[in-house]
Parts: sequence; C-alpha cells; structure tokens
Amino acid sequence: MRDEQIHIQTPLFRSTLMEGDGGTRVWLKMEALQPCGSFKARGIGHACRRYVEDGAEALLSSSGGNAGLAVAFAGRRLDVPVTVVVPETTKPRAIELLRAEGAGVVQHGRHWPAAHQHALAEHAQENTAYIHPFDDPNIWEGHASVIDEVCAEAVRPDAVVLSVGGGGLLCGVVEGLRRNDLGDVPVLAVETRGTDSLSASARAGRHVELDGISSVATSLGATKVTERAYALLSEHEIVPRVVPDAKAVEACRRFLDDHRVSVEPACGASLAAVYEPDALTQDKEDLLVIVCGGAGVTQELLATWREQAEATAPPGS
Repeated sequence: MRDEQIHIQTPLFRSTLMEGDGGTRVWLKMEALQPCGSFKARGIGHACRRYVEDGAEALLSSSGGNAGLAVAFAGRRLDVPVTVVVPETTKPRAIELLRAEGAGVVQHGRHWPAAHQHALAEHAQENTAYIHPFDDPNIWEGHASVIDEVCAEAVRPDAVVLSVGGGGLLCGVVEGLRRNDLGDVPVLAVETRGTDSLSASARAGRHVELDGISSVATSLGATKVTERAYALLSEHEIVPRVVPDAKAVEACRRFLDDHRVSVEPACGASLAAVYEPDALTQDKEDLLVIVCGGAGVTQELLATWREQAEATAPPGS
C-alpha cells in the first residue's frame, strides 16, 4: 500500500456575497474542491485506508455517484483494485469518471438497492472490503475532520448548514463538533423535496423510509437515513429543512456566479437555505456551510436540472 494522501485540507473563507444585511458571517468550507469532487473523499477515504491497513486487498462499492468515485479514487491512491457495481440507469459520464480512476465497473439493476445486493452476492470475495456509501463509523470518523480543520483556523461556528442524503456527513459533523467542544452547536440539515427522509422521520417521530426518490438531487437519494442519523434527532439539536428542487438548482447557478464553482443540486439544497435564510441562520454570528460539492455536474446538466425543476414545481413554489 502506498502512503498516499486521499483527502486534502480544503479552503475555508468568508462569503460576503451570501451574508445579506443581518450581520451574520457566512463561512464556506469548500469540500467541492476535494480531488474527487466532494466531501466523500474524507470519510470514504478514511474507511478505505483503515480497511486496507487491516488487510483488505481490494475494495468494492455499489455507488455510481460521489461515493463510488471516492472509493475508486482512494483505491488508486492506495494501490489496490476497485470494483464498482452501479445501476443500469447510471449516466455514461459517471461511468467514464469511475473508469478514469482505474475502477472496474459492473452494471446491474435499475436502482441502487439492486446494485448493492448484487455487489454483496456476486462480487464480495475474501480480503475484499465493501465500502458502504454512508453507513459506517469509519466514514463518520473521517468526515469529522472537516470540523477539526475549521476549528484549527480559529472559526467557532454558532450553527452548521449541510445537506443530508443517507446521513453520513451529518453523523461525521456532529462527531466533529463534539470532539471540539461544540456539542451545543445546532445543525441545519437540508434535504430537497422528494429526498426528505430525515425530515419525514422527525415529523413522524419514527424512522421513516420513503417509497421512492422524486428529486433531481439524486445524490441525496437514500430512501432512509442511517440509524445513527435518525438517533441524532434526539441527541443533538438537528433542525431539518426541506427546499424544492427549483430553489436548489437556482442556488447552484447563483453560487457559480458568486464563487465560480459548480456544484450538484444535492449541494445546492444547503446553499439555498443560506441564500434564503430562516430564523436559525439569521440570528447567528458565525454560520458554517459545508459546500459538499458533487462530481456529477456539467453546464449541460445544470441546464437540464433547471428545466426539470421548473417543469415539476408546484404553483407558487
């Protein structure tokens, strides 16, 4: 195994363009600038390194999105082979990115659960570590380092804004807050309408699984958050918020104009919550935004997402 760096320390800077007139300082942690395009480099990279150090000779993933790309990137850096099983609906661009990192790609099923089960049944072998996209304490431990870096730059946030899909980033950020004596700092957990399993769970008072995903923010497309993320609703001040696709996509466009960085609608969800602040984000001195990124974005896709979001938006949204 090569002793290679998998994630980098990303820039942290203040965005006066996102601050408005309320006096809140908005800090952007630019995880979109990770080598593989998203925050996944942290947690998944940490998990991959841990499993390889423990004897794994190959890595296996079932994500055609940012998680799979992070596994492929980590495998190349650690000099171990990677197989990624993806649904048949995976976009050609995503497969191209995986293969560019040296991963073997297998297509199976129409949705992630089918690819996930096929990966475990057909491709898991001895000395091969399966890397879950979000449900692994090693992943959460790796994601926690994002808060370590923020605190090392003497920024002590009053609240954190992040996007939620399966909940891995949420679990890691809360772990990072606690180990930096920030356990009382609330987290605004943002989902798009149609991926809002955490918000649905908070409303129902039980761990809810969605019937399906109906959002352009497919990177948030877990029908059920991990058990740990659900448990955090009663252990930490988590404030769920749901934004429509149109707001998330518009935030992507606006962020590109403001900061010259392209992000997926999954990331645009949390940016939308800052561009249109609520009570939680308005009365803080220092607001930290995890700009989680996303490798699956092109200018053509941004235009397509905008058309899709506008076509499906309810009147008045």
